[in-house]
Amino acid sequence: MTDFGGAIKQCPEYKIAILGIPFDEKSCFLRGAARGPQAIRTASTGRTISPWTELGVNLEEETVMADLGDMDVSGSFLEVFSRIEGKACEILEKKAVPIFLGGDHSITYPIIKAFARKYNTLDILHFDAHPDLYEELYGDRYSHACPFARIVEEGLAKNLVQIGIRAATGQQRDKAAKHKVRMIEMKDIKDILWLDFLNPLYISFDMDVLDPAFAPGVSHHVPGGLSTRQVIDMIHALNAEVVGLDVVELNPDRDKSGITAAAAVRVIMEVAGKIVARNKSRNMEST
Repeated sequence: MTDFGGAIKQCPEYKIAILGIPFDEKSCFLRGAARGPQAIRTASTGRTISPWTELGVNLEEETVMADLGDMDVSGSFLEVFSRIEGKACEILEKKAVPIFLGGDHSITYPIIKAFARKYNTLDILHFDAHPDLYEELYGDRYSHACPFARIVEEGLAKNLVQIGIRAATGQQRDKAAKHKVRMIEMKDIKDILWLDFLNPLYISFDMDVLDPAFAPGVSHHVPGGLSTRQVIDMIHALNAEVVGLDVVELNPDRDKSGITAAAAVRVIMEVAGKIVARNKSRNMEST
């Protein structure tokens, strides 16, 4: 297995942890997201990949990033979800920032359960074409179309902000209104979004938030999405303490060119750079 670019295999004192979750058992349409972690790792290595982010952070020199490999996803989905929650708790106990490589979007629910144990107040920024707020889909309450319904019902986050939505149903709009979810639909995005979060922020990034022109390697193509440039600008504009990230729903079977995986790598690097830059700034202010 290829390690994520710039990451070391194992280190007891890591600051950022990469963890693959090759699980797509809850996908309602096409399988393939289980191969997302390896596609992202492959796209992150090679002579054309620089460790420098656009914010001027060298991820190889200014932080310690470890690739913890892929999780065991054998057994029932309940066993897998329990394992995901436990592994997320382990990383958080080390005071590190976890970055999860999915996998389908169902994995976000057990991840957030772990974060809710550590953070009494947690904000979530959710990039997606879909709200993923279905009560159930085809009789499954734990489908990849339902994680945020479970999260808001259980009060696992203080605030949920969704960006790039362009496939919301009436049922999901009602759910969003009931739980005070801020849904920023694609039709309403005219410029860079400058978002402030007062609480620790978890980012959940579904690759289909990007327009299929930029990310064809997803199971659900929804035209009219964000560009890669828009996403990077939004990440840079965030005023928040980012404490975790997942990148999900990359289906490499639908993109032989690899541009979707390349976009995923860029998102991960820019979020990691944002985390490192904020920590550097805070350390300078305290000295």
